[in-house]
Amino acid sequence: MISQGVGNSAVSVQGVTKQFGTFTALSSISLDVAPGRFVSLLGPSGCGKTTLMRIVAGLDRQSTGRVVIAGKDLSLTPPHRRPVGLVFQRYALFPHMTVSQNVGFALSLQRLEKKKAANRVGELLEIVRLSAFADRPIDQLSGGQAQRVALARALAAGPPVLLLDEPMSALDLKLRQAMQLELRQLQRSIGATFLFVTHDQDEAMVMSDEIVLMNSGTIVQRGSPEEVYSRPKTLFSAKFLGEANIFTGSLRREGNKSLLQSADVNIRFDAHDDRDTGAGLVCVRPESIKIEVAPNVSSVASEPNSLTGQVREAIFQGAFRRYLVQVGEQSVMVQQPVLSGGGGAFSQGDRVLLSWPDNSVAQIEDDTNG
Repeated sequence: MISQGVGNSAVSVQGVTKQFGTFTALSSISLDVAPGRFVSLLGPSGCGKTTLMRIVAGLDRQSTGRVVIAGKDLSLTPPHRRPVGLVFQRYALFPHMTVSQNVGFALSLQRLEKKKAANRVGELLEIVRLSAFADRPIDQLSGGQAQRVALARALAAGPPVLLLDEPMSALDLKLRQAMQLELRQLQRSIGATFLFVTHDQDEAMVMSDEIVLMNSGTIVQRGSPEEVYSRPKTLFSAKFLGEANIFTGSLRREGNKSLLQSADVNIRFDAHDDRDTGAGLVCVRPESIKIEVAPNVSSVASEPNSLTGQVREAIFQGAFRRYLVQVGEQSVMVQQPVLSGGGGAFSQGDRVLLSWPDNSVAQIEDDTNG
């Protein structure tokens, strides 16, 4: 049954399913987006994130379910009558128009008084820092400038919701990183709701108030970037967002702690639910693991959250070093900040001790066979 209440959501997707013939692209998706939030739909290619955005925009029609925007059921409303702005991977700027003419195009369709339209265009160009480019032809802009023109044009009519479909995918790395911060600052300054589609985990982590992680037409997990990264709920979540060391074993409870044990590991962590018996999985992020010289005793390996092993690979990556450590049959990835003095490095073949705190362990579900 589809919920009728949408509360104060800027966008409410309720029980939306989308089928293309026999293929189900979206399976009963429900999602509420609060006003003024920057929410990223994150997932691999084919997960349904762009299809969901297109349904919110009205470019595709859902097979079942409702789309409510600003409290109004717009499930059957055509795109041009929905209060949303759109920015796509290809900005679709008009090459025969100047920057200001592109930005003011939507206002001309609304037949807004010329003076008011000019003032609005001027305000938007100032917001995106392109006032000096108002009369410049589109083909004389850089990639970053063209993107800002597309943003200003999408915001011209003052939509409460802006939908962005991987708008920075064509930019080089440095420009993309700079534009991530600019886009986040723009969203905060105007207070609009941004629904942002991306497959780039770093992009979503940098900009979002909330991440909606999708896979195979469903929502796998949603929460703040820190929550989704630090407390993944499933094997897919753990592996898709950053790197993860996955340990398998048998679970048992000891008071308010859980233990996962196997031939190679003895892992203790804070118990959060009743999944404390039988086979289980846990995740430990590489940066949570401390690495040091292994002592000349073997008993430490039996202590919870302590492993001894041998460095197989040592990789320098500027701000940090990465080590691949062999522990029995398990390979463990460790990430360590580079010390300013240059010390603390390990080499291939070194015997090391790995350890981590209880609260850095996340218990996860194996969703790979579901």
